Amino acid sequence: MNPTPVDTTALTTTVLWAAFALAVVFGAVAQRTRFCTMGALGDVFTMGDTTRLRMWVLAIAVAVLGFNAMVGLGWVQAGKSIYGGARVPWLSLVAGGLLFGFGMVLGSGCGSRSLVRLGSGNLKSLVVLVMLGLGAFATIKGITAVLRVGTVDRVFFDLPQGQDLPSLLGSAVTVAPWLGAAVALALVAWVLARPEGRGADVWLGGVGVGAVVVALWWVSGRLGYLAEDPNTLEEVFLATNSRRMEALSMAGPVGYTIDWLLLFSDRSKTLTIGIVAVGGTVVGSALVALAQRSFRWEGFRGTEDTANHVVGGLLMGVGGVTALGCTIGQGLSGVSTLSVGSLIALAAICVGGWLGLRYQSWRIERMA
Repeated sequence: MNPTPVDTTALTTTVLWAAFALAVVFGAVAQRTRFCTMGALGDVFTMGDTTRLRMWVLAIAVAVLGFNAMVGLGWVQAGKSIYGGARVPWLSLVAGGLLFGFGMVLGSGCGSRSLVRLGSGNLKSLVVLVMLGLGAFATIKGITAVLRVGTVDRVFFDLPQGQDLPSLLGSAVTVAPWLGAAVALALVAWVLARPEGRGADVWLGGVGVGAVVVALWWVSGRLGYLAEDPNTLEEVFLATNSRRMEALSMAGPVGYTIDWLLLFSDRSKTLTIGIVAVGGTVVGSALVALAQRSFRWEGFRGTEDTANHVVGGLLMGVGGVTALGCTIGQGLSGVSTLSVGSLIALAAICVGGWLGLRYQSWRIERMA
C-alpha cells in the first residue's frame, strides 16, 4: 500500500503559524524581562551586575539541554543545520563576530533587542533594523557577499565527523543527551551561585527564551521535516531560507524580511520561519508594552546618535551573516547544538561587544 501523500502546503502553513506563535512568546518574554545580550555585557562592564548575564546563560543551558535531548531521541541532528556541518570557517566566524559585537553596542542592542524595542515604540530601532537588513542581504547576495566569499570564507578547516561536540566525541545519539545534561547542569550551577541568579525575572527570561529555541528546533527539524518531498523526492525542511533545519535567528531573517516586503508580488518570495519570527517578535513585545502601559515613541537625540545607530546596524548586518548568526542565531540556537563554530562565533561577539563598550567609554571620557 502506498503511503498517503503529504499536503506540503498545509504542513508549511502549520509550521509558519507555529513559528510565529513561538516568536510572539519570545518577544513578550524578552520585553517583560529585558532579555538582551548587549545589555547583559553592558551591565557587567559598567556596574559589575551579572543579573542579565545569568539570565542569558540560563537560556543557553535550557537550549543545550533541550536540543541534545532531542538528538538522543532521534528527532533532530546537528549536522542537518548550518551549525553542525563538517566545515568550520573560523576566520569568517571571528571577523563577523567582532563586527557584530561592536555594532550591537553602537546600535544600542542586537537584532532581537532592536525588534523588541521597536515593539515598544522605539523608532531608533527601526532605523537600526533597516540598516541591519540592508547590510545582511548585501552580505548574502550583494557587494559585501562578493567580498566575504573572496576573503574570509576561504579560510577554514574541516572536521570529518561534523563540528558538534557529541559527534566529535563519538556517536551523537549516545553522547548528546549526557553531554548536553552535563553542560546544562554546569551552567545552571553558575547561574545559581549568586543571589542575582535566583530572581523570578532571571528564570522567566532564561527558561522562556531557551524553551522557545528548543521548540523552534522541533518545529523545523521534526514537524517541518520531510524525508522525501513528494515534488522533488528529496529530503526537505519546510519554510526555511537555508533549506536546512533552523531555529531562532535575527540577522539574516531581517534581510530576508526586507527582501520579501520589497518584492512581495514576486511569487518566488515566500514566507519562511525566519521572516515570521521577525514579525512575531515585534508583535509579542508590543502586546506586553501595551499591557504594561510602557509603550511610547522614542527618537534620536541628535546627529551623532543617529550616525552611531546607522553604523551599528550595518555592522550587525554584515557581521551577523559573515558569522552565520547573531547573539540569538549563534549565541543560543547555534550553541545549543554544541557546535565548535558557534562557540568561536559567540566568543568573538563577546569580544567585539567588549571593544564597543571600551570605545564608548573612551568617547565619553574624551568629551568630558
